[in-house]
Amino acid sequence: MSTNEKPRRSTAKPASPPPPEGAEAERIAKYLARAGICSRRDAERLIEEGKVTVDGTVLTTPAFKVTGAERIEVEGRVVGSPPKTRLWRFNKPRGLVVSHKDEQGRPTIFDLLKVAGLPRVISIGRLDLNSEGLLLVTNDGALARQLELPKNAWVRRYKVRVAGEIDVARMEALKKGITIDGVRYGAIDVEIDRVGGLNGWLYVSLTEGKNREIRKVMEHLGLSVNRLQRVSYGPFDLDRLPIGEVAPIGPAIVEKLLKGETVHYEKPVPRPPRKFEAKPKAEAAAEAPVKPAGRKPAARRDEAPGKSRFSRDDSADLTRGPTAPRGKARSPRGEAGETPRGKPGPRREGERAFSGKAPTGSGKAPAGRPASARPKGDGPAPRKGGPNAHRRRP
Repeated sequence: MSTNEKPRRSTAKPASPPPPEGAEAERIAKYLARAGICSRRDAERLIEEGKVTVDGTVLTTPAFKVTGAERIEVEGRVVGSPPKTRLWRFNKPRGLVVSHKDEQGRPTIFDLLKVAGLPRVISIGRLDLNSEGLLLVTNDGALARQLELPKNAWVRRYKVRVAGEIDVARMEALKKGITIDGVRYGAIDVEIDRVGGLNGWLYVSLTEGKNREIRKVMEHLGLSVNRLQRVSYGPFDLDRLPIGEVAPIGPAIVEKLLKGETVHYEKPVPRPPRKFEAKPKAEAAAEAPVKPAGRKPAARRDEAPGKSRFSRDDSADLTRGPTAPRGKARSPRGEAGETPRGKPGPRREGERAFSGKAPTGSGKAPAGRPASARPKGDGPAPRKGGPNAHRRRP
């Protein structure tokens, strides 16, 4: 080999570092899934592509175990420690797929949860596209698999609306289980809530979670499911959670679930109504807040000092009626000067009689009043002009 010849690069992959000792070590794929990087399958694929390193060494097998004290990198980015295990209740609406990736491009619940500010989470169980109701989600895959195990015997309760004739005897027989197309379904407890018209409401409880189990069983009994809502999952229920909303579950309950202890989900106790107790008048008057002195209204120029325009003036004309226009006095019935309607009264001194005909002559208005003035009694006065004159009533 000459000195000018370059050495050939070895094609052998670097050896994986020895796994650390300790009981708390876990597989690298599980660690990456708990850290929220990706799922276990995606983590295994990244390891096969050589994109995962531990302390600078490229991994070649997903069976490598880590404790979290190592420097782990995925595609050149450092992976932090996994967050604390958390659990949420989610009221799933209809029309969303319970999957991280949908082949048909339909919207998923994880798109909605991401908008709500949740980290990468995993669903505990599934609900199909047209189902709604309670769905538990967590950021710990181990907790999700633990709660899905049949040995936990967590009861799933559904509110189902069916169309068709309900046979009570066949519903009772479902408590012993049923086999449909070679598939064995466990005990199913059905309670008839109400029946009206063409539809009926049922409460269905089961401990299994097979794909479309309720729909297939009801179809076998000649019923069509047109609405399916999960109302509870084990000790957890909707508890008035609005559709599309998510609510966290307390850390104390999560710790019990991780230890495998029995959990009783206690709803927050509503506040009792305040009791009203009548107090003596002396105590109530002493506790009443003192009203601050307000600002007195300013007196008008035409008001006498010490009198308000809202005060009653006893010296006013008492002959003014409640409906009489201001400035005109209503004379009592039967007094002098009042005449029957339609008959002219006696003329005053210096007053001329009006014949009802227009005055003839040069057309000039008499001296002392403008030409636009009209004598009283010839009908309503002409309306004044303005931008809103056409809107005023005559």
